[in-house]
Amino acid sequence: MAYSDIKDPSAHFQVLTYTGTSNIHDVTLDGNSDMQPDFVWFKNRDVGYTHQLYDSNRGVTKALYSSGTNAEATISNGLTRFDPDGFRVSSAAAINEDSIVCWNWHANSGTTSSNTDGTVTTTTQVNSDAGFSIVTWAGGGTGTLGHGLGETPDMWIIKNRDYAVSWVIGFSDSNILGGRSKLLTLNTSNAIGTYANLWGTSDAQISSTTIGAAGDRSVNISGNDYVGYFFKAKQGYSKFGKYVGNGSLSNGTFVYLGFKPAFIITKKTSSTSSWRMYDNKRDGYNLTMKYLFADQDNAEATNSYGVDFLSNGFKMRNNFSESNYNGETYIYMAFAENPFVTSTGIPTTAR
Repeated sequence: MAYSDIKDPSAHFQVLTYTGTSNIHDVTLDGNSDMQPDFVWFKNRDVGYTHQLYDSNRGVTKALYSSGTNAEATISNGLTRFDPDGFRVSSAAAINEDSIVCWNWHANSGTTSSNTDGTVTTTTQVNSDAGFSIVTWAGGGTGTLGHGLGETPDMWIIKNRDYAVSWVIGFSDSNILGGRSKLLTLNTSNAIGTYANLWGTSDAQISSTTIGAAGDRSVNISGNDYVGYFFKAKQGYSKFGKYVGNGSLSNGTFVYLGFKPAFIITKKTSSTSSWRMYDNKRDGYNLTMKYLFADQDNAEATNSYGVDFLSNGFKMRNNFSESNYNGETYIYMAFAENPFVTSTGIPTTAR
């Protein structure tokens, strides 16, 4: 049996729900480990406000929106501080009114370094233990970008900070999307798209040090600034892949992860469908029925069907277009609450 090297996933990723106050509010994460969040993704659960995404590379008050193409905005009353165990929010309704959920990743407590592995110099903030880096750069035209992971990333998400253009998502495994020229857009329900050289002109440009980047507005055009979030799967902590739905309410598709998930996003790739988001806090028990859409501003919805969060993966209990329609293909990204078996040989349980 394979053991996880990550004893406590909450040192690297945590889900948090809290109630907004409309006033300056220090929010403390509640995981087993104290963790500075360096990438925070917020959503107001009760009202159809935009998702707001902040990171400590770009700095406080700098927000992006997963549900739109918008350029980066300065929200003076948004997230105003990253703390060793949480963050401070001001009065912005999208992140400090009603019921809020946020998903939090730790990188390197805001400490960055210059990376010259690629033809374009990048600024990287890396958590190599968890396989996560935040990368910012000034576009330089067709070339390569250093991501800092020291391993080939499994997935990456890139946004132009200065221009209203879609978020683009790539995978290093060509089998997931059907080829290295394929991509998804986070802010749309679109099926897989094609851009022949978006990730470079050769397979070698997706490596342990760099990814290729075309001189395109979405990833690397001169005169625009960018941010990218890079992920490498880690046993017992994170996984990125695909599965085929079977449409069964009672015995839906099971996806083995090797850990009990804290957060799952699914997206149908064989045709159009929204990005469905589940986590371990908003329901807190099986069946997990509360969901949000990454590409929509809708308030949280609840259905009588959903997904089971198991000790070693997740099992669909629905026939939703976004997660388990019969014969359709989906991608997923998942992060752990607990590894299936810790490095000390202790197994976890389903909830």
